[in-house]
Amino acid sequence: MIGQTRSDDPIRRKIETLGTTMSLPTVRKALGVLEGAHASNKRFGSDDVMDIHAYEPGDEAKRIDWKTSARTGRPMVVLRERPSTSKAWLLLDIGQEMTAACPSGEQAYQVAANALCMFAALSLRRSDEVSIVFGDSSAITRVPFNGGLAQFERTLDTALRRDWNRPRNIDALLEYARSIRDRDALIVLATEEHALEERHLHDIKAITRTHPMVLIDVATINPFDTSHAESVIDGRNGRRVPAFLRNARTAGQVRTHREYLAAAIRRELNRCGSTVIRSDSSERMFHEFVHMVSVSVARSTRYQPGIPSTSNTGGKA
Repeated sequence: MIGQTRSDDPIRRKIETLGTTMSLPTVRKALGVLEGAHASNKRFGSDDVMDIHAYEPGDEAKRIDWKTSARTGRPMVVLRERPSTSKAWLLLDIGQEMTAACPSGEQAYQVAANALCMFAALSLRRSDEVSIVFGDSSAITRVPFNGGLAQFERTLDTALRRDWNRPRNIDALLEYARSIRDRDALIVLATEEHALEERHLHDIKAITRTHPMVLIDVATINPFDTSHAESVIDGRNGRRVPAFLRNARTAGQVRTHREYLAAAIRRELNRCGSTVIRSDSSERMFHEFVHMVSVSVARSTRYQPGIPSTSNTGGKA
């Protein structure tokens, strides 16, 4: 968490442990499956198979491996490891809206920063090139970074010790992502749940045509829900949210609208083969991330040649 040293932050310790204890093949599988899921035109030249699975609606027909399909008796999709060092672009919204409080007591930018550290831990473990980009209404800034995870964390935390007085500019961050020339580089965008609107789905779809994309969506408190705090201050203008607006009906309407937008963005990203990780705390974000990695690794081995598939018939293991 920003403001704590790395050794004092239990989430950072978990991230460091994750990055050092996971085997390199596991890291490669997790990131390889994630990156290979999007609709890319890039053909992989390596013989190292990252994922083999039965053809499903939405898979690209050109990824069907006919030799594997002939052996199994059904169409099989094969994704192969990238033949060269990959790149990861970690984009962080640093608009003043990111100072909003989460139910955990953290601020949204702290949860988002920890989420980016999780991706950095795996990417650096794989010897990827990692770039950090910050954006608000005043500028889009790429911060130079060289080194391991400890240096990444120091660079990130130093940049976030700042005056949070500029509004966000999510349009500029998305435009920056669209301009990244490293075709097929992993793009991770971290922001909070109010940033993206339906009008942004076009830009997101354009990005995912050429890059695998992960959206870190930080959920903040519902300002109209009286269970969070006795009073809530609007971070944009410093005014207290009127007490007469803070009731179950208003809170329910806001909750429904948030869930609708979150579902629409998740659906669009999933349709493009990309991923959304949504959470309201660093702890939950960490568990969501570990779950995503576990699912990716499990998927990559589910149809490996020579490994019998297993099925759960409902009985206890």
